Amino acid sequence: MNSSTATYVPATTDHRTWESAEVQRSDVEAAATPDASLLIGPRKLQRYANPPADTAFPLEYSYHLLGDVRGQQVLDIGCGSGMNSVLAAKHGGYITGIDISPSLTRLAIRRAQLNGVGSHVRVMVTSAHDLPFAAKSFDVVLGIAILHHLDLEAASREIHRVLKRGGRAIFQEPVRNSEFVKRIRAMVPYTAPDVSPFERPLTDRELNEFSRGFVVSRTRVFSLPHVNLAQVLPVVRNGINTMYRVDRSLLRRFSSLERFATGRVIELIKR
Repeated sequence: MNSSTATYVPATTDHRTWESAEVQRSDVEAAATPDASLLIGPRKLQRYANPPADTAFPLEYSYHLLGDVRGQQVLDIGCGSGMNSVLAAKHGGYITGIDISPSLTRLAIRRAQLNGVGSHVRVMVTSAHDLPFAAKSFDVVLGIAILHHLDLEAASREIHRVLKRGGRAIFQEPVRNSEFVKRIRAMVPYTAPDVSPFERPLTDRELNEFSRGFVVSRTRVFSLPHVNLAQVLPVVRNGINTMYRVDRSLLRRFSSLERFATGRVIELIKR
């Protein structure tokens, strides 16, 4: 598969304003991504190569679900600068990364080449709302923190269409179900510079609606509020790994806390 160029496919008119805002957000992200950061070190590659089922970290759990995809066609929706396309390629898959941002897809192409998987990764500039692929083209769809940027109804329809029967879709997403957590978040005066006006944390109800037509195979909750605070407060940021481990312990012991968790990883199977 050739990753030397990014092909542009126009978005549908209905989503043009939405996606224009997302492109502007992505340009901020791209500008903050130095070329030197595109090379993925052996330590990170090893971390996501074969994570355990009981990992405390949501991205590791996503790659536990992904597993060995040797020879399979994998669609990385919202591939951004290509980190997950490269990691998925290291799991043996042939990856098609899509994103609406030309600036990020250029980085994704460069990242794949630098990390030795250029022949297993192709990148396209296109919309997740109107995928330019034939029905039943992919064995796996991977989406890391992308659904909360999208029109869920349109994205679900397209993902279902391009997945093969029995194919899997794996997503890691921010959620916010608790009114208490919403109030706490409103009190924190922090907004990332690359947030668009259309993105938002999802709710379990929205994820359930998105999942109609699929079988929910596996799911886990992550990230009680203390984890989110640790990510933005410099004084405790160095202890983020410990916070995640505390998070896992609390959620294992007290299932009633799940409604306060702010992250979900789900695996769906197309019937």
